[in-house]
Amino acid sequence: MKVKAIVMDEQEMDLTIRRIAHEILEKLRGAKGAVLIGIQRRGVHLSHRIRDVLKSSGYGELPCGELDITFYRDDLSLMADHPMVHSTSIPVDITGKDIVLVDDVLFTGRTVRAALDALMDMGRPRRVLLAVLIDRGHRELPIHPDIVGRVVPTSRDESIEVFVKELDGKDEIVIVAKE
Repeated sequence: MKVKAIVMDEQEMDLTIRRIAHEILEKLRGAKGAVLIGIQRRGVHLSHRIRDVLKSSGYGELPCGELDITFYRDDLSLMADHPMVHSTSIPVDITGKDIVLVDDVLFTGRTVRAALDALMDMGRPRRVLLAVLIDRGHRELPIHPDIVGRVVPTSRDESIEVFVKELDGKDEIVIVAKE
């Protein structure tokens, strides 16, 4: 894949995550009763960073979970014979809670649909907010984020790659041309 543009470097990612954290507080009117849930894989690390920003801002430590949506995907039959399954761990009962679902890139909306199905199998939240680092458009389902780090228009011949230190050794977001 050929890198076409750098969308965010490490410093811009940090500032954007901090802004997202504070927008979450504004939307929820505080953090009481909220649960952060990151969608596997990079959404998990982003949710942990948001939690850390909120904690360092004096809002205590919000419960932070991780959600694997593999078996909720509508394209599971199109995936490899042995899809990569990651952990799901929600530290509290989500019934009646304000859930902030965190993901790195919002594209067609199908990942979020799968995540909502998975959440509903675990309980009945009071409400669910969607926070994404990048919204690249091209929605196929009527799903829209409540909190967006940056809108990055792309063509279908491009993709967005998000790198996080925890998995990739660096923080960076780039647009790449599909080959």
